[in-house]
Amino acid sequence: MNNALILIIEDEPEIAEIIGTYMAREGFRVITAGDGTVGLAHHLRLRPDLVVLDIKLPGQDGYEVLAAIRRRGDTPVIMVTALAEDLDKLQALRIGADDYVVKPFNPLEIVARAKAVLRRTMGRGAAEVLRVGPLTVDPQAYRAAVETPAGSVALDLTRTEFRILAHMAASSGRAFERAELVDACMPESEALDRTVDSHVSNLRRKLSAAGADGLLTAVRGVGYRLDSIDG
Repeated sequence: MNNALILIIEDEPEIAEIIGTYMAREGFRVITAGDGTVGLAHHLRLRPDLVVLDIKLPGQDGYEVLAAIRRRGDTPVIMVTALAEDLDKLQALRIGADDYVVKPFNPLEIVARAKAVLRRTMGRGAAEVLRVGPLTVDPQAYRAAVETPAGSVALDLTRTEFRILAHMAASSGRAFERAELVDACMPESEALDRTVDSHVSNLRRKLSAAGADGLLTAVRGVGYRLDSIDG
């Protein structure tokens, strides 16, 4: 958990720096954004483990950013804002915030709340077996298989192929850019975006051989999508 990536979306540089400094002291990796549009771009590309989000932001406000994050998945979000009215808090929680902290605040409280949220959400996700159509992916056991009328067919995947498959299965139906798959699944390498094409080609071949032809498809001008054959 201490190596988790925290995205701080805050337009006041001093506040962003304070939160980031305290998070980094606890071993978290930190990235910041000064407005909602940049924050959403970071979220899409880097897939942070937790977002600390202000409400009053230039351009897209915090409510709009939170709603966009929720449409993409279940990344935990802690709202940090000067808006102290119950109505503001209820609106944030209704959209899908995991916690709500009012400014001014003790930075140690933010760190403690972040740890508490991550314990809940990371523990929940770790045990989840992902299913997309006939495909099942078990991130904990590092196993993937295709269910067929004749039985379960295990997929013999390389480490990178499994990472790509599991990453896409966690948000099935969404189109992934090549650059995002490189960042999420090959962070230790200096692979080019087009390297993903080779891994995906192998994945498609193996899925087809196991009876899941058409599950992993190319999205013209974007990248790739993993989606149920049944639609």
